[in-house]
Amino acid sequence: MNSTNSPRILYKNALLAGFGACLCITVLGLLGTLHHVLWLMAPFGATMVILFALPGSPLAQPRNIIAGHLLTALVGLLMATLWGVNAWSLGAAVGLSVMLMMLTHTIHPPAGANPLLIMLAGEHWTFLFNPVAAGTLVIVLFGYLYHRFVSGHPYPVRWF
Repeated sequence: MNSTNSPRILYKNALLAGFGACLCITVLGLLGTLHHVLWLMAPFGATMVILFALPGSPLAQPRNIIAGHLLTALVGLLMATLWGVNAWSLGAAVGLSVMLMMLTHTIHPPAGANPLLIMLAGEHWTFLFNPVAAGTLVIVLFGYLYHRFVSGHPYPVRWF
């Protein structure tokens, strides 16, 4: 067993990932409280798993987090506006989101939930700015600072 696979390293990395996720979501929650604007959405919880447990993954890079969430949120808002909310529009929105993330090289699995969240919750266009755009920018900035100064993991591997 090499040193990177030792239980001690595993526990340390798990603790750092969990702590980073906890702090990042707490910061977003506090921003929401301070500004009386929504800064959180459920898919951000899944983003925490990728960003803090797998910071070297292509799925965790800033381009994927920001563009993946923005693109799929935009699809959800457009589909709800143009075709309403029904089984077909929900399916089409998720399918189109997957296709567009693949074509733009911005795959971020948690973002696949955005069209469903937006359409089923009846969100409006302001949702694209807060929590999606503002939240993803804070997440990426927090991830950069946390990995640079706390975890020691190189992040990001690439910005764009």
